[in-house]
Amino acid sequence: MVARRLSLILPLALLPALLGCHSAPVQPPLSPAALGAVVEHPGAPREALARAIDDLFADSASGETRAVLILRDGHIVAERYAEGYGPNTRFIGWSMSKSVTAMVVGLLVSDGRLRLDEPAPIPAWQRPGDPRGEITIRDLMQMRSGLHHRESTEPPYNADTARMLFLDGRDDMAAYAEAQPLEDEPGSTWRYSTATSVILADIATRALTDSHDPEARRRAMGDYLRTRLIEPAGLSSMVAEYDAAGTMAGGSMIHATLRDWAHFGELLRNQGMVQGKQILPREWIGFMASPSPTNPGYGAQLWLNRPQIDGTKEMFPDRGPPGLFACVGHLGQYILVWPEGHLTVVRLGKTPDPQRPALLAHLADIVNLFSGE
Repeated sequence: MVARRLSLILPLALLPALLGCHSAPVQPPLSPAALGAVVEHPGAPREALARAIDDLFADSASGETRAVLILRDGHIVAERYAEGYGPNTRFIGWSMSKSVTAMVVGLLVSDGRLRLDEPAPIPAWQRPGDPRGEITIRDLMQMRSGLHHRESTEPPYNADTARMLFLDGRDDMAAYAEAQPLEDEPGSTWRYSTATSVILADIATRALTDSHDPEARRRAMGDYLRTRLIEPAGLSSMVAEYDAAGTMAGGSMIHATLRDWAHFGELLRNQGMVQGKQILPREWIGFMASPSPTNPGYGAQLWLNRPQIDGTKEMFPDRGPPGLFACVGHLGQYILVWPEGHLTVVRLGKTPDPQRPALLAHLADIVNLFSGE
């Protein structure tokens, strides 16, 4: 009788253990290429990091990942490219370009050629009675100029961004952007605007030259960008596009290799310093990474890992560290910078907006491996 009871009880007692054996699916082994993309001691669990990067490349639900690079304390700990891309490929930054333009403005403020809290020196706004004359460079930097702008619409070609970059505004982007009327009082309302960054690029160019000649304008901006930012920061592959009027397309059309986008992120992480030399004032980087008064999730041409005032999610405030900030570009370009974690993560690729949540989940997984979560 006792033996019979034991024969019934033992299988039941073993059931939880048996079920536990099947609760976690066995993960397939990593390919040599996936593991080889991560150094031996990356500052996070190596195999978990390699798998997180592999998942990002493999998951079609998060779009197409073309390149990933991770720097810890300034050292490359992971680097991987999709087929057809490599270390010499220049990738368009899209709206990551805005952060480059912000640094040019910061250099000119440091030089005393521009003043953050004085009216933006746009001639068309200085006519008597024009309310746009109250817009400051600070307002433009923090996306609160009050100017009319529609960043995206359906159909896409009706959006101001598309019209400025590719249609009726393409030959003189700054003129298109600066001709827009006020929609709100300057400084009162946050409105994301690629046109705003083009205005900043125009203001920067006007500070460098009085010439209206397109070639002279291109040369003035190109020389300043090269000698004050690109060469000192070691961004040798970085190139900018210009419109027919000689204005840098500073809201979207700056190109660089994966490594140079990572070096740009490091310049932000190190508060404007490169190899012991202060390229930009620390205070300017602090300003860029401080919340705009009208949107706690945005700084000055940088995104912050905080909830956005319009409810959108550009980053992952529910999972990532609060000190994280980012340059973010159209179709899922990301430079994630976490100063406290000594970390810079770059992801380049093509992710339409509906797939952005899946991409953000993968990026959060990667960042959190370095925070021990």
